[in-house]
Amino acid sequence: MTIRELYKIIEDKKNNATDDDSYTHSLFTEGLDRIIQKVGEESIEVVIAAKNNDDQEFVGEVADLIYHLSVLLVAKSVAMDDIEQKLQNRHEDKVGLRSGSKQL
Repeated sequence: MTIRELYKIIEDKKNNATDDDSYTHSLFTEGLDRIIQKVGEESIEVVIAAKNNDDQEFVGEVADLIYHLSVLLVAKSVAMDDIEQKLQNRHEDKVGLRSGSKQL
């Protein structure tokens, strides 16, 4: 699954929520503060997993963080195109094609 596919699934669950047992639906129901809390928790878990020598644990935690970040993006109505454009702009700044933005 690509991150774009994940984003679309999350967006569909937000806009067409009929399954009250869905974890994704429950995050949107609980609101932005809960989603932000989960992003914070998952970020910490990624850092802890990175310190351990278990690559599978690390990959799993990164996947959890990407999922929760995607939920946050959908909740904030930020499209993947917006993120990709920001990354592109920063790359162009780095190679001297643009001016005025933060470099990667």
